[in-house]
Parts: sequence; structure tokens; C-alpha cells
Amino acid sequence: MPDQRAGTARIFRLLIPAKDLAQSQRFYESLLGTPGRIVAPGRIYFDCGGVILGVLDFSAVPEADRAPSTEAVYFATDDLAGVYDRARQLGGLSPGLLHNDPANPAGEIVVRPWGERSFYATDPSGNPLCFVDADTMFTGTPDQIAALHRSMGRGPAPPPSGDAPRAH
Repeated sequence: MPDQRAGTARIFRLLIPAKDLAQSQRFYESLLGTPGRIVAPGRIYFDCGGVILGVLDFSAVPEADRAPSTEAVYFATDDLAGVYDRARQLGGLSPGLLHNDPANPAGEIVVRPWGERSFYATDPSGNPLCFVDADTMFTGTPDQIAALHRSMGRGPAPPPSGDAPRAH
């Protein structure tokens, strides 16, 4: 992963909506294997490494006024098979294919074209989740980008842009 530079902003909390907060609390406690903590009425926090996952009660917000989640929240884990089993037992595995590719069933553990070994799930409120084997995380290093471009038959990767720090 890229080195953290002094003064660089970092993510410390992500918030996701819940249609039924109690159901979401049970789901995440079981899936993540860690208790949530109620920090305010309608707000539960889960410690996920250096980032807090906050689950917010949106039950009073009309469905039409809720912004849909457009992309998954990605989790790295050292126990992908264990999390997969819990997601399966909870009925949370994502159906369908990733990028309409038959080699990429979303709700199965497979190695993705970008090298991550992962599976996709959905929480009871419809929020998309992805769980990645921590040993295979794609973080955008130059070597990973080059390998991705080769696997896609696109030739060499573009050079790094601007003054962005290069990860090793």
C-alpha cells in the first residue's frame, strides 16, 4: 500500500443506511464477527481495522428519498472462507455476474481479473459489500497495474500521473 504522507487525509469512518437498524446490527455482528456499539440513537459503529463502519437508521426516510448505493464497501480479511460461510448462512451472497462475465460469479470466491480473490455480498438494506483475501488486495501499485493491463491484452500500463507518490 502507498506510504502515508504527513498531512494526507485518510478515511476513518464510512456510513451506510439501514432500513431496519436492529436487523442490520444482527447481520453485521454475525458477518464481521464483532459487536457493534450504539453511539447515538439510530447509529451503530463497527470497528473494521483503521476505519469505522457506521450503520445509520434510515427507516423514517421514504424509500424514494434514499440515495442508492452505487459501489460496494470493500473489506480485507485474513479469513475469506470464514466470512464467506457466514455471508452464505445469512443469505447475503450476491447473485449474478460481475461485469456480465461468466467467469466472475459475484457471490462466489474467485480470483478476479485484477488479481483479488474475493466475493460480493449484500446486506439486508441492499448495500453492496465485497470481501477480499488480504493477501491479494489490489491497491494500484505500478506492478499490479502493469499485470492488469497485460491480462486485459492492453499492452503496457500508462505512466504514473503527476506527482502522485509511487507505491512499492
